[in-house]
Amino acid sequence: MLNRLKLALLLLSSLVISRPELVVAQEIGQLQYWLELSAADQSYADLANEIGRTAAFREFLGEGSIVFRETRGPVDALEEYRTADYEADELTWESHYIDVSRDGDLGLTAGPYEAIDPTLENPYLFGHIVSVWKKNADRWELMADMVAGVPGFLSLNVEPDFEDTRPVLEETAHPIVASTEDNTMQSLIEADNLFGRSINFRGGQRALLRYGLENTRVYLPGMAPAVGADAASSVYGAYLDNQLSTTNPISLTHIGGFMSDSKELAYTYGIMEVNEVDDLVFSQDGKPFQTSYLRLWRLHESNEWRIAVEVLRPLDLPLVVDPD
Repeated sequence: MLNRLKLALLLLSSLVISRPELVVAQEIGQLQYWLELSAADQSYADLANEIGRTAAFREFLGEGSIVFRETRGPVDALEEYRTADYEADELTWESHYIDVSRDGDLGLTAGPYEAIDPTLENPYLFGHIVSVWKKNADRWELMADMVAGVPGFLSLNVEPDFEDTRPVLEETAHPIVASTEDNTMQSLIEADNLFGRSINFRGGQRALLRYGLENTRVYLPGMAPAVGADAASSVYGAYLDNQLSTTNPISLTHIGGFMSDSKELAYTYGIMEVNEVDDLVFSQDGKPFQTSYLRLWRLHESNEWRIAVEVLRPLDLPLVVDPD
C-alpha cells in the first residue's frame, strides 16, 4: 500500500506541475455539481411548502434511504413515509451549507428548520436538519435525514456559499490518491469503528480533533453548529461529557453507509451507546446513553478518512436488562 501511495503522490506532483489546467477544470466541475445539488435541495424545500413535507419526501426518497427516530433509531425511510396514515410535522427549512463529491454522485445539505407540531403544548420547534443525497440516473435522491433540535428561534434567512465548501475540498485527497485499490468501503467502516474506539481512549474532544478535518462541522442537539477543528472538537467533547456521568466506555454499532464513485466522499450511520448494564452510563436526565449518529467523511490528503460533518440525535429506547 505504501509503495502505491508513493507512486500516486509522484504522479500527482507531476500532474499539478505539468497540467495546472486540470486543477482548474476539477474546481469548475465541483462547482457545477454543487449548484446542481443546491437546486435539487431548493426544489425539495419548495415542493414541501406546496404539498407538505410527507408528500415531498415521497417524491425525493431513494431506495435504501433512512431517517432517524427518537424511539427507534435509523429506520427505512420509504416504509416510514409510504404509510397511508403517516403525517409528519409541518416543516420549513433553508440550507446554509452544501458539500458534494468530485464525481457529483453524493452530497450533503444542512441548515436551519422551523416545525409545527400541534400535539405539543408549545407547537413551534426549531433546529438544524442535515440531509445526505445520492444521484441516481441524473436525479438527486434523499438517502438520510437527521435533525438536531434547539430550544430557541432560528432564522431561515440563510444561503449556502461555495466558498464555505472550498476549504474542505482543499483538504481532500487528489483523485489519483483516492482511487487506490486499498481505499474501499471496508476501509471506511474500519475508520468509523476506529473513531468509536478513539472516543473511549482519547475522549470526545481529542478524538474529533484527531479524526476530523480542519474544517469539520458538528451538529448537536441544543447547540449551534460548530465549525472548525477547535470549535467542533470542544463542543463535541463538552456534549459527551455532559451526557455521560462517568468515564465508562461506549460502543459504536456501524449500520450502513455509502462511498462515492470518486472514492473521496462517503457517509456512515449507526448507534453509539453504553450496553453493559452493570457499568451502565446514564445521561443527565437519568436515561441510558444512546444516540444515533450520521457522519460525512472525506478522504484527507494524507490518505486517511477524516470526519467532515458529525450529527447526533439522542435515542429514548427502553432499557432491556438481561436477568442473567
